[in-house]
Amino acid sequence: MSYPSYPPTGYPPFPGYPPAGQESSFPPPGQYPYPSGYPPMGGGAYPPAPSSGYPGAGGYPAPGGYPVPGGYPGAPQPGGAPSYPGGQGFGAPPGGAGFSGYPQPPSQSYGGGPAQVPLPGGFPGGPMPSQYPGGQTPYFSQGNQGTIQPAASFDAMRDAEVLRKAMKGFGTDEQAIIDVVANRSNDQRQKIKAAFKTMYGKDLIKDLKSELSGNMEELILALFMPPTYYDAWSLRNAMKGAGTQERVLIEILCTRTNQEIREIVRCYQSEFGRDLEKDIRSDTSGHFERLLVSMCQGNRDENQNVNHQLAQEDAQRLYQAGEGRLGTDESCFNMILATRSFPQLKATMEAYSRMANRDLLSSVGREFSGNVESGLKTILQCALNRPAFFAERLYYSMKGAGTDDSTLVRIVVTRSEIDLVQIKQIFSQMYQKTLGMMISSDTSGDYRKLLLAIVGQ
Repeated sequence: MSYPSYPPTGYPPFPGYPPAGQESSFPPPGQYPYPSGYPPMGGGAYPPAPSSGYPGAGGYPAPGGYPVPGGYPGAPQPGGAPSYPGGQGFGAPPGGAGFSGYPQPPSQSYGGGPAQVPLPGGFPGGPMPSQYPGGQTPYFSQGNQGTIQPAASFDAMRDAEVLRKAMKGFGTDEQAIIDVVANRSNDQRQKIKAAFKTMYGKDLIKDLKSELSGNMEELILALFMPPTYYDAWSLRNAMKGAGTQERVLIEILCTRTNQEIREIVRCYQSEFGRDLEKDIRSDTSGHFERLLVSMCQGNRDENQNVNHQLAQEDAQRLYQAGEGRLGTDESCFNMILATRSFPQLKATMEAYSRMANRDLLSSVGREFSGNVESGLKTILQCALNRPAFFAERLYYSMKGAGTDDSTLVRIVVTRSEIDLVQIKQIFSQMYQKTLGMMISSDTSGDYRKLLLAIVGQ
């Protein structure tokens, strides 16, 4: 049975969900996505009270629970709706029945972290690699649901000439720059950069930096970084100088695939001459440090088949390590959430809610706080629906006073060739407005034009 108003026609399938043979475990309209007792009856309030909110000191602005009443969105299933409560698509609109209000982010902009890594000659540690690694951009090989596709009739030398003319003489033709960079894949942008140096004996990145400034400069630089390098650079930037931007470490290390993480670790070493794991150990501590060290091994099981017996056993272990005892056995949570595949974790979450009459996200909120809570919840959210996690991050980067432009730029750029189409669709359902509308009202000038061109309005 399908939901009456969701998904919209042509909703893209979410690869690997639901695992084969489990299609029948998703609920009919009007019911919660877990088979029994959800939200919990008499087992405590849901969403959790602000004191155990999501996720606390880690900087994710969602104290008091999730923006969707009844739980985090499940991944969309091929030919069907995502597992969502109430049969009305992603969250009920603000003010709707049973809605207690979206959690409010901090009133100030996120900034205030460590100073930006300087980019002499374009990038830290000398010139940015023209291609990393081996001429491939590994992120963009995973079933394309990106808003940016490679240009069909691509000519790197012609594009280099267009960019040169746009920057020559008085003033800069920003529209010409936007037309080129927003309509080429990352791999094609690397070729344009190489052609520019061959044709004019000049570094394209240096020229762009001299013509642009502020958020527009940051966005253009991000678009010209190879994806692996951009993630490695973002991690280095998050740990450089005084203070650490934990939310950046969580967003990257808890959401990437094994291959992506291994490439990031190699790139971090080759480009910055530093060991990522050592930097994490010196910049973080306790259970949060252990979780991130686990993540940067890139050893998560990626088998798409679900073992239901194991899911039941893991659910029991997690209950005994948390809700079922005084105190929390953090190592048990770390072991299961760091090693199991995302489809397996999704099955474990379903088994847990049947057994404990409470969903696992809520239990993590009760048992943990601060950055480790943020990290564990990010892993669980990605198991349920990775695009919904990024949609939520985009929403809170723009909601309230000020804009967290670095997060906005990073997510739009890194997901533009992977799943930004899905993120946009889910964003509209979760927040009753399009991503483009929110970008339009929160940004301005050429920066807004380029973001909207990437998002594909």
